[in-house]
Amino acid sequence: MAKPTIIIDAGHGGFDNGAQYQGRREKDDNLRLALAVGNRLREDGYPVVFTRTEDIYQRPIEKAQIANASGGDYFVSFHRNASPEPDMYSGIQTLVFRNEGEPARLAQQINEQLSRTGFRNLGVEVRPNLVVLRRTQMPAVLVETGFINTDTDNRLFDAEFDRIADAIAAGIEAAVSGGKTAKTYGVQVGLYRRYENAAYALAQVLAQGYDGLIRERDPYFAVVVGNTPSLEEARRLEQQLQRNGYDTLIVENEA
Repeated sequence: MAKPTIIIDAGHGGFDNGAQYQGRREKDDNLRLALAVGNRLREDGYPVVFTRTEDIYQRPIEKAQIANASGGDYFVSFHRNASPEPDMYSGIQTLVFRNEGEPARLAQQINEQLSRTGFRNLGVEVRPNLVVLRRTQMPAVLVETGFINTDTDNRLFDAEFDRIADAIAAGIEAAVSGGKTAKTYGVQVGLYRRYENAAYALAQVLAQGYDGLIRERDPYFAVVVGNTPSLEEARRLEQQLQRNGYDTLIVENEA
């Protein structure tokens, strides 16, 4: 059985540098990592299509069109995050159009593998307005590989670059191989009709040192903390959150 084709997109490029910090340009980090991950996937027998392999500018809709015309099966876009002030935030995050089905599984697997390299896992975030997620015709994710204006993230990006590339490739392969992921549990601490309210609540959770994410449960947005294979561990986390004043509900995390 043929392996699925993976479209690899290096965000920004050409005159569009993306986020910048102390001479470091997001477009360069994106391209370097995209090429490394794509080459690892090819070594493992996966057909790979790159949206760009050099420093050129492409509009987001062009990237989506390249992906759609390729007939590829999955789309992974590489970016670096940025905060309003240096060293405000740290960690990796993966963005999706909807946090369900194959995109959710792909995002979760990539995040899980990246967290093993030393990054804090900031979870999966729904971003329906991004063209490369909205206009691609296959499961698509956008990986934010650390904050470009956070020194600890940059040191980790550089020192563990090979492990990071291996981790992302491993996450992609685990998600697209068709194998089932083990059931895991989290603790829901809020349910909102407006995404903006859920994002505010998530920011408060993260500021308190918890790992959390937003899950879309139409027509609501749920803020969920934790990702544990043990129901007992989820109960202990729930008790801790309750002591901190949260109304809680243990939920099964989506595959």
